[in-house]
Amino acid sequence: MNDTRTDTDRDGKAPEGVREVLQAIADLGEERRAVSVADIRATIGERSFGPFLLVPALIELSPIGGIPGVPTALALIISLFAVQILVGRRHLWLPRFIERRQIDGDRLKSAMDRLMPVARFIDRLLRQRLTWLTHAPWRQVAAGLCIALCLTVPPLELVPFASSAPTGAIALFGLSLMARDGLLTVLAGFVSLGALYLVYTVAAGVA
Repeated sequence: MNDTRTDTDRDGKAPEGVREVLQAIADLGEERRAVSVADIRATIGERSFGPFLLVPALIELSPIGGIPGVPTALALIISLFAVQILVGRRHLWLPRFIERRQIDGDRLKSAMDRLMPVARFIDRLLRQRLTWLTHAPWRQVAAGLCIALCLTVPPLELVPFASSAPTGAIALFGLSLMARDGLLTVLAGFVSLGALYLVYTVAAGVA
């Protein structure tokens, strides 16, 4: 049995597996009529950088991501986190106007419940591999790629489900940092190239 609780943060606390993180957010949606970004941030905590990339990306990949404007808003949140990882901040921050943004609690719980089978499958696969790829300077390289991927989301919103490609790569980067799985970092890099090529194809088609 694989233990995905592998990334210990500066406070010595190990982050939970993907399923446990999603369950905590689902419980939040069940308890509250509206859930703010600040609520989700508090639930994630300051355990590691990975969840701050992973959770917004998973929300975009859920049915919530089909709401117009939501993928771009989530890409903005991810990019703000990624910039701070890039410059080496130890405590991640969001401006208050973003933290006040809210998601319907029932919709959030439903989205997390739909992702739960995938989360259980992912938890079984995660291992500590090529861990050096999840530390500096490669962590900063991953953050830079996440920023580039976030920039592709607004134009891709014009194509149904196209923004899922860059968001999927970001989710993989988040998972790799969370579980110290460098193999996922490599996979995320290849998915990133595919997403960037998709943007180029869409731009060429519009032109």
